[in-house]
Amino acid sequence: MKFNESIFKAYDIRGKVPSELTPDVARAVGRALADFLPTGEIAVGRDMRPDSSELATALTAGLTEQGRDVVDLGQITSDMMYYAVGQYDFAGGAMVTASHNPGEYNGIKLTAMGVAPIGEDTGLNVIKQTIVGDAYKPSMANGSVRSIDILEGWVKHALTFAPNLTALKVGIDAGNGMGGIIVPELEKLTKLKISGLYLELDGTFPNHPANPLVFENLKDLIELVKANQLDCGIAFDGDGDRAFMVDENGEVVSGSVLGALLSEHFLKLSPGATILYNAITSRMVPETIAAAGGKSIRTKVGHSFIKADMRRSGAVFACEHSGHFYFQDNYNADSGVIAALCVLDIISQSGKKLSELCKPLRQKYVDSGEINFDISDKAKTITLVSEKYHDGKIDSLDGTTISYPDWWFNLRPSNTEPLLRLNVEAKNPEILKQNLEVISKIIQKSIDSQ
Repeated sequence: MKFNESIFKAYDIRGKVPSELTPDVARAVGRALADFLPTGEIAVGRDMRPDSSELATALTAGLTEQGRDVVDLGQITSDMMYYAVGQYDFAGGAMVTASHNPGEYNGIKLTAMGVAPIGEDTGLNVIKQTIVGDAYKPSMANGSVRSIDILEGWVKHALTFAPNLTALKVGIDAGNGMGGIIVPELEKLTKLKISGLYLELDGTFPNHPANPLVFENLKDLIELVKANQLDCGIAFDGDGDRAFMVDENGEVVSGSVLGALLSEHFLKLSPGATILYNAITSRMVPETIAAAGGKSIRTKVGHSFIKADMRRSGAVFACEHSGHFYFQDNYNADSGVIAALCVLDIISQSGKKLSELCKPLRQKYVDSGEINFDISDKAKTITLVSEKYHDGKIDSLDGTTISYPDWWFNLRPSNTEPLLRLNVEAKNPEILKQNLEVISKIIQKSIDSQ
């Protein structure tokens, strides 16, 4: 089958619809996934994008064509897929979603038995080559399809991570993404007093992009928290597996600060445990883990890499700068709602405001946030920047990271979008500003020359 093979990324499938990701491609993915996974039922879920239903139907058709029985989970968050595969011992699962990508994109996240990741080195390349070569196994009969509703079970599972919740006043911005389906269950099962924003499912994202890593997308939530004097706010991404928070003053809590805060929490529950953090998380995270008596391991960015590393290391928790948080007791999978509930539980137990809990962590470093550049020759640009900073400590775990005693930066190609991503962190604003300007000029000069 001929198709745009670039839609196969490092840890999922993503492309523009209908030019790159079509129902025919989704059906082919279903057939190849059916051949790849062990025997047993395979779960299929989807987000709220306009074309997700058609793609999920085509993917299901591919699975059943190969004789596999399918469990239709309907519209769910991505972390609900991980829960379903783990809870019901399914052979694996496929979630039709493009997460936080703009509305013209869609994608497919694949999961193996035991909620093991399917990335480029753990099956995704095999699936791609099966499709390219039309090398499917012969099948004598079609499989069946049944449907189940896992929403209430999922929320009850998530709440086991937060047994001490009090009647906090919380704002939740779902960005018209799948996180909106969680809110009614939280209202039913907890004492939380929730003020909701953009809870209606709408894959055209009429209010703002469902990407909380871009802080501009949090301004409505910030206004809601401040205007209603809420204890905090939570923002989910498009498929609901990622969360960011703002404190009671409307100040954004970075993914690194949340990661450090949650690391302390889990080290109280499991003293001396191992915690993972990705290559562009703040230095405050490993420093916090060490101070709390834990062991830290630095990993590549991306859920398939981190889930695999969690299994190898026995880590109890893992964090990413982007708002992905992973939990050993959640099948080593990530969940935005579990992360947010854990923070609410910390607030409830401590009696402190979220800003008070974050203050000592926020004071350690300043950072640029993630800055994206649309550039054709990413490798050349990384080389040019690296030559400028050849005297620093260089590592290539994920892109290029160059470190100095009082600052560091990481430059890496996106695994999901045609972008080059820059993150810079320093001990004070002056060092940050100076080096950010120099790096940005080199990158811009490279862009202009291409």
